[in-house]
Order: sequence, then C-alpha cells, then structure tokens
Amino acid sequence: MRYAFDIDDSKMIEIFNLGDIKVTRAQISNWLKKDIDPDYVLLSAFQMAAFLNGFIVDKRGKKEGPKPIPERQLNNNTVFRKLRIALNLKDVDILEILNLADFNISKHELSAFFRKPGQSQYRECKDQVLRNFLRGMQLKYRENKTL
Repeated sequence: MRYAFDIDDSKMIEIFNLGDIKVTRAQISNWLKKDIDPDYVLLSAFQMAAFLNGFIVDKRGKKEGPKPIPERQLNNNTVFRKLRIALNLKDVDILEILNLADFNISKHELSAFFRKPGQSQYRECKDQVLRNFLRGMQLKYRENKTL
C-alpha cells in the first residue's frame, strides 16, 4: 500500500494517528526492513488494523460516532474489506483492479469474500487474491506505473 499510494513516513505517521495509534519514524523504518535485517520488527495485526482504520479515515473522512477499535486478529478478508471501504470500491471496480494484475474471478466469487464467516456463501480470501489486488492497486493508483 505504501508503494501503491506513494505514502512517505510522515503520511504513515499521520494515518496511524487517525487510527488512534502513535508511532515513530524509527518504528516505521523497522517494519519496512527486510525480514533478514537484525532491526526488522513484525507489524502486529492490531497495528495493521489501526493503520487500515486510519487509511479509511484519511480517504473517506471522519465518521460520526465512536471510532472503530482495531482488531487484534486480522485475516485477508478483513484487510480486503477495509481497503474496499477506504477506496469506496464497488464490485466492478475491484474486478477491474484484479484484471489489471491479470487475475480474473467472477462477481460471485468476489462477493463471497465480503460475507459474514458463518454464511454458507462465505469464502476465505487466499493470499494470491489479496496479493493480486495489491498489485492491481499499484498499477491503478501509482503515479509512475513502471513496476
């Protein structure tokens, strides 16, 4: 997401703040290091959820009422849903973004990712789907479209 939307450290800090978490430039730097680097730190699900909540506020504006509490556990379906909300995407928009990454699924397959887990039509969003969606976002939103 950082690459797709060209988000610098200052903007990252701002987005985390919108998600009600205070972070430092050093924390962001350590999260972005390669996992073989001794200073690498894994971003927790709670921190990622707070970032995504802040991303929603950044893109859509503040909502009336209490702010959502960041989840302690995340899965691909939740990440996908939060990105959909932040970018105000309809099914056709998402299918177009996936198509940019040469990944095709049907509208029915897509809608299954956004169902409640208890529903019979619910499907788990696999890494491949989310990875291709993020790649498609880079192709759609990145200023310099060379990857």
